[in-house]
Amino acid sequence: MRVDVSDLDQPCSCKKEHKIAVREVVIEAGAVNRLWELMESGFLRKYIHPVIICDTNTYEATEEILENIYDRCEMIMLDAKGLHADNRAVEIIRANRVEDMDLILAVGAGTIHDLSRYIAHEEGIPFVSIPTAASVDGFVSTVAAMTWHGLKKTMPAVAPVCVIADTNIFANAPKRLNASGMSDLLGKYICLADWKIAHLVTDEYICERVIKMEEKALREVKGCARGVAEGDADACEKLMYALLLSGLAMQMIGNSRPASCAEHHISHLWEMEVINDHVDALHGEKVSVGTILSLREYKRIAGAIREGRCEVVPYEGIETELLEHTFGKKGLLEGVLMENTPDPLEQVFAENLEESLEEIADIIERLPDEDELLRLMEQAGCVHSVEEIGLSKDIVPLTLDLSPYVRNRLSLMRMRKLIQTHSSIAENQRIEKTRKEEKHESRNGL
Repeated sequence: MRVDVSDLDQPCSCKKEHKIAVREVVIEAGAVNRLWELMESGFLRKYIHPVIICDTNTYEATEEILENIYDRCEMIMLDAKGLHADNRAVEIIRANRVEDMDLILAVGAGTIHDLSRYIAHEEGIPFVSIPTAASVDGFVSTVAAMTWHGLKKTMPAVAPVCVIADTNIFANAPKRLNASGMSDLLGKYICLADWKIAHLVTDEYICERVIKMEEKALREVKGCARGVAEGDADACEKLMYALLLSGLAMQMIGNSRPASCAEHHISHLWEMEVINDHVDALHGEKVSVGTILSLREYKRIAGAIREGRCEVVPYEGIETELLEHTFGKKGLLEGVLMENTPDPLEQVFAENLEESLEEIADIIERLPDEDELLRLMEQAGCVHSVEEIGLSKDIVPLTLDLSPYVRNRLSLMRMRKLIQTHSSIAENQRIEKTRKEEKHESRNGL
């Protein structure tokens, strides 16, 4: 499968000039042969000192199939154990920098790509994407999602000049990795809803063409969930195509707005380990849990709007005391306050939000039901509960309150600070019943 990227930078009804840096995208069995052609006689032949960045796992997985490429290039191999896209890994790459390096070949999944695109930007050289798993949608992104001295940041980076996705490599990746890619894509339900709601309330820029691209990516993966779980090559190719389509949507906008919002903010918060210990879970796994938590909360808000149990309250500003007791204890308070300057909620006027509540409910009601999304996740082998990634349910309320502060981006999760919902009669009865049961159990315990 060859993805035609030539149409993506054509004039758009949103009036924004979309720029596409990727020159070629190949997704097929034997795609590495195309890479060899490009390096021997194509537009990559002019690069004299190409360097491969990989880790010990991705090298082992590709040693035979990329043998000719490895023989031709020098290599920076990172230890896969405990490897993260962070300032420490960047320092290791810098320390092993190859003199006269003029092209980077990223052989790996999300972490290797974030590191490679950041280093390529820093060096002012291009890079080639060689995904070893269909695990994330950031292969063609123009930014790098990194942990920088403890803070989750979107760092400046460059998109690859080409993507060589060989089915013989990524379809044979551990199933957990490809399930993580499915999870990353299913999170688009939430981030697209967030983008539409932000546009509705504040008139934030939005591009319907890019929205349609992300929605097409979602349609692609809905039909291949079982196949991904089974490692079927055709299903994995469809997943990789959808991931790259989502990445191209980000490239067209120039940031991650089309592909990341409340569900990713939850994942980023847990990765910062501010309110939890280390979570031994993949990026996509944390995103799928964040997706379910966001969906559940958004459906609750929509129900309150429809039942007239919802009102807009005055904004009281950033919750400085809460941030001091959480991010402050990790020495991250200053960085978080900078990230939230200017405060996105200052764009939201109470009158606009009040007038938009019914339309917000419309957008939320078009999202899948929780049972439907859980069924799709289970078919693909995705995780979806906090317990599955080693966390407790007790962490959920604070997660929902804190996660919007991780990124300077307007989401409904952040806007809920302006939305007060009142309990329904049924909910009050349930709460009262729970209290009575707990009181009864306490007495029996005594």
